Amino acid sequence: MAYGCPVATKEETTVDVDGREVRISSPSKVFFKERGETKLDLVNYYLAVAGPILAAMGGRPTMLQRFPDGASGKSFYQKRVPDSAPDWLQQTTVSTPNGTDSNALVIADLAHLIWAVNLGCLGFHPWPYLAATPAVTDELRIDLDPQPGQTFDHIRAAGVEVKALFDELGIASYPKTTGNRGLHIYVRLEPRWDSYDVRAAAVAAARELERRRPDLLTAAWWKEERGDRVFVDFNQNAPHKTVFGAWSVRSRVGGQVSTPIHWDELATIDHDALTLASVPARVASDGDPWADMNGAPQSIDALLEMSERDMAAGLMDAPWPPVYPKQANEPPRVAPSRARQEPD
Repeated sequence: MAYGCPVATKEETTVDVDGREVRISSPSKVFFKERGETKLDLVNYYLAVAGPILAAMGGRPTMLQRFPDGASGKSFYQKRVPDSAPDWLQQTTVSTPNGTDSNALVIADLAHLIWAVNLGCLGFHPWPYLAATPAVTDELRIDLDPQPGQTFDHIRAAGVEVKALFDELGIASYPKTTGNRGLHIYVRLEPRWDSYDVRAAAVAAARELERRRPDLLTAAWWKEERGDRVFVDFNQNAPHKTVFGAWSVRSRVGGQVSTPIHWDELATIDHDALTLASVPARVASDGDPWADMNGAPQSIDALLEMSERDMAAGLMDAPWPPVYPKQANEPPRVAPSRARQEPD
């Protein structure tokens, strides 16, 4: 890939991305206060990680989280591509849980991504399927969510348990930092399942992890039941759910990056040191930790068998987020403490 040097005027810059000129307005606007990185620095970061980020989210519909005034300013989520978008921009129709359709951006190439950065998009929230095959979910995403008072050491320990389970089941998994306090673990899937199957597999994994390490991990949807355990967030796999993407930059003053790592780095990695200033050099020297993921899609049959055993043993489905319609075999959507207070 060839990326041209920026051509600047007083008000804007143009960047040549594989032969397509992409306009960057207000390139000198400071987006990250800790080191003073600008909007153009953000563009250059994404150019530097082009190969890995396109391997992770290329061809996927993507929701934008826009920060027009930089990481410390106000933000908003945008599913719909604006009417002012250039005619070369690829789009696809996506649905929300309530059935509303939107025309979403497809990360067809790096120019699409840089176009979004010009709108003030710091990070990207891709769907777990390719735009070309929307009925097939090809990512299982495990989100290890720390509870108040927990440190990243709790997340490290939780990640070890997830890897051990997946290794036992013969499932290759790939971790990344979230750019904040948690850890995401991805599994690239064979093109055999829809999002309901994948969520069922994630629920089964969360429950099995809780059975194995009830002191450390929980599958409890209701916060009042989690205690000081790490929550294994299975609902990140619900239909139409997006997750903060690999190699994306967080809205933190230090510009922390959601960075793919090798499993053997988890014990020592300084997640806060992975920033748009440091990650390009890491990629240049060490490559992409997820380089093998797309070439080795995995089966979730073992997790779906666990799900079937749980259902046969009398367990109900795990609760769904409130924005989703009520599902079959779902328990009441009421916190346990509230349920105890309600009259029979």
